Amino acid sequence: MAEPISRRRLLAGFAGVAGLGLAPALLAACASPGQTPPRTAPAAASGGTSPGAKPPTTIGSYYSDPVPRAAMQDVVDSFAASTGLAAKLNTVDNASFQNGINAYLQGTPDDVFTWFAGNRMRFFAAQGLAAALSDIWPEIKGNFSEGAQLASTAADGKPYVVPFHTYPWVVLHRKSLWERRGYETPATLDELTALARRMQTDGLVPFAFGDKDGWPAMGTFDILDLRLNGYEFHLGLATGRERWTDSRVRDVFDAWRGLLPLHQQGSLGRTWQEAAKSLMNGEAGMYFAGTFAGEQTDDAGREDLEMFAFPPAGTQFDAERSIDAPINGFMLSRAPASPDVAKAFLEYVAGGTAQTMYVTANPNRIALAKDADTSGYTNFQRKMADAIGGAGRLTQFLDRDSRPDFTGPQGMQRFLQDFLADPAQDLDAYLGRIQAFWDSLP
Repeated sequence: MAEPISRRRLLAGFAGVAGLGLAPALLAACASPGQTPPRTAPAAASGGTSPGAKPPTTIGSYYSDPVPRAAMQDVVDSFAASTGLAAKLNTVDNASFQNGINAYLQGTPDDVFTWFAGNRMRFFAAQGLAAALSDIWPEIKGNFSEGAQLASTAADGKPYVVPFHTYPWVVLHRKSLWERRGYETPATLDELTALARRMQTDGLVPFAFGDKDGWPAMGTFDILDLRLNGYEFHLGLATGRERWTDSRVRDVFDAWRGLLPLHQQGSLGRTWQEAAKSLMNGEAGMYFAGTFAGEQTDDAGREDLEMFAFPPAGTQFDAERSIDAPINGFMLSRAPASPDVAKAFLEYVAGGTAQTMYVTANPNRIALAKDADTSGYTNFQRKMADAIGGAGRLTQFLDRDSRPDFTGPQGMQRFLQDFLADPAQDLDAYLGRIQAFWDSLP
């Protein structure tokens, strides 16, 4: 297994830690077969900095739910113990972090911050609100697939994101409930609809659904648009090459309107966490969501979860087998207070050691590093990998494939909530308002 941090990055100019006489050590908890055995962590890892040591780096994180937050803290602690460098994790609740990201980056952000690959990264790169990773990229890019490298590259051809983990958006269900009821995986959208109606007859909510935070409904829009109109049109719509007033977009909302009676009612007052719990407790038969929904149960509950890709709709785009599989990673702020330590941290999280540690602690994700140890993957994680591997095209999710000022609280989040509040409204007028909002953006 390759070293997670380059010797150049760790040793260059390290006057404060050179005297420790210790090479980077790996924690026993994250060691994979064949890795260098762990050594005693240097004293600097446990707290403040010694005289002459590099100042600590700070990491701004939106991993605010308990499972990912604890997993992220494990990674930060591992970095400190492995390198003797200090790092501090600053966590903000997910919605506040995302909604306030623009002001955050224009102020005094943390040195490193959690963010997304794709267009949401490219937007901030173009605004000069993040620093390129060109000096460390040659050492880490080979640990990622070509697709992950491309998703991490901005319009200027420079890399800005270290890919860290991913997960698919799929239809989740409980295996034990389906076996008890005799349900079978639908092969088409018509079969999915028929199954949902059968669930209603059986006294179940067919689809758990919650959109209190504004963004979860984007997943449903994405998959319906991908199934009805295809990958190229969907990305064109997200980036402004296609218009929201196109009749093909109306077809998406028309189809969605027909499916809404099969979804949990009162979605605007329900979080995704609450929707996930209604799947776990047997109230709902299915939930179309990212596999992060597995955070709302324990290990035994995850073992009872099955998943399948949203079925084809009988169009010319069926063969694409497109799904959302967002790439989460880390970016470097434009003027980090401790750039050397920040870049050392970014090199660390690019390696399999850190990524294996994270997805072990948070088994609702899978690693992106090629040298990650997947031998310990749970059945749930193997199913996630199979779902992504079976997709012909991967998208990043609407709020990552489009510009953030369009998809934020005053944009598509609000528009989708307006639709959910009144699905019978005039769709042509509704889509005209969305296009007018897009046209108003600078």
